[in-house]
Amino acid sequence: MENIEILEERIGYTFKRPELLHQALSHSSYANEKKLSSGSNERLEFLGDSVLSIVVSDYLYKNLNVAEGELTKMRASLVCEKSLYIFAQQIDLGRYLLLGKGEENTGGRERPSILADAFEAVIAAIYLDGGMEAAAKHIMNFMPDDLNHVGKPAFSDFKTVLQEIVQKNPEEKVEYVLIGEEGPDHNKRFVVEVCLNGQVIGKGKGRSKKEAEQLAAREALQLMGYEAQ
Repeated sequence: MENIEILEERIGYTFKRPELLHQALSHSSYANEKKLSSGSNERLEFLGDSVLSIVVSDYLYKNLNVAEGELTKMRASLVCEKSLYIFAQQIDLGRYLLLGKGEENTGGRERPSILADAFEAVIAAIYLDGGMEAAAKHIMNFMPDDLNHVGKPAFSDFKTVLQEIVQKNPEEKVEYVLIGEEGPDHNKRFVVEVCLNGQVIGKGKGRSKKEAEQLAAREALQLMGYEAQ
């Protein structure tokens, strides 16, 4: 397994009981294969889902003066599998998962459902190890500063959309270039430019290279006159 200390830096929390993090990263396929007495991360996922819901509800209630129905829609957008998958990618959580051989060989590290579940399990592990304040601090790292866009689709594959547009002209080529990194290891930001035939058409900054590439593609689409959610 990858160096757990690096993951702790990424999430900004050091475990007093590292066995909790180990369990949070243990998929059922791995737990069954290794016959782990502690079991898989499924029970932690259950608890993490509740901790996540109360923290996000509190955040929305205190920061938005809108009706209950709107708050419910916004919360659903922030805690859905698609959003949790993105959050997990931002800390490169897939790299640290413990998977059975079958799940490993069929792309389990990139599977949205597995990553989303593990993200919730990590929340529970932090909660059990350090309490609600520590869990809330971790969750808030992923909450948007601008709540005006909450409730809209959490994520689109802007790179695929851009590629499909460019492919209409076979002679044109899209390339993503990492031009810089900012911040300490536990809170690093990657800066990526997307180029069309060598010319910069978009720039993005994110907590992972994948996120930065997606944001660069989104900016390119906007500059080209396409609506990017």
